[in-house]
Formats: sequence, C-alpha cells, structure tokens
Amino acid sequence: MPPLARLIRPTVANINPIRPTRAVWNRTFAMSTGAAETDTQAANAASTSGITVASLEQTLKEKLAAEHVDIEDMSGGCGQAFTAVIVSQAFEKKNTLARHRLVNSALKTEIAAIHAWTPKCLTPEEWVKKQKEASF
Repeated sequence: MPPLARLIRPTVANINPIRPTRAVWNRTFAMSTGAAETDTQAANAASTSGITVASLEQTLKEKLAAEHVDIEDMSGGCGQAFTAVIVSQAFEKKNTLARHRLVNSALKTEIAAIHAWTPKCLTPEEWVKKQKEASF
C-alpha cells in the first residue's frame, strides 16, 4: 500500500483521516525521504556520503577561488553539520543572500547530502578588518 494510503486510512493512532498525528506523519515522511531515524543511521549515512571538511574546502577553493576557507564539523564527527568561514573576491558587491546562494550553488551536491550548513561569507577586505578587530 502506498504511504499516502496509510495516512488517509483511519486507525487508532490516526483518528482524523484528513490530518494524521505527528507520529504517523513523521514515520511516513522519514520512510518516503530516506531520512535517518536514529543516530546510528545518520552516522552510517555520513560515512557513505563522502562529505568531509577537506572535500568541502577543496570544492570551495576550486569553484569560488576562495582565498581562505575554515570549515568546522559541528556534528561531532559524523559529517552532518558544518559551519564555515569563506573568504573570496567573488563576494565583492554582493549582499549576504547573494553570497549564500553563490556558495550553495557551488556546493549543491554536497549540501544535499548533509543536514546543516552555515556559511559566513566575507570579502578579503572584510576578513582583514575582522582579523584586526579580533587581535585587540
């Protein structure tokens, strides 16, 4: 039976056939998208996805001609959540949204394989200014 039919069929756990309970919806959504339901499944997915800090850095340096890339794995090593500082001349005269779109398009396949991605995009001039502020 297709997942949609299971949602519509009234059951004890799903009294309203039009609006399923959160548990039923989450279970069906996870099955239909292939999302990991446990930490073990997430770790296994990360190990097979091939997304690493080094691969992300290399891709950004190649596609955006980034002068500086600092990426941190925030997921505790499973490779599902990353935060990044990216310095590139390509960000010149672009607002934050345009910068993020540029990075996201460069990492389209990688971002599809991970859970969370938080870029901080700076021009070389902004990076130098931040470094001076941090040293005081």
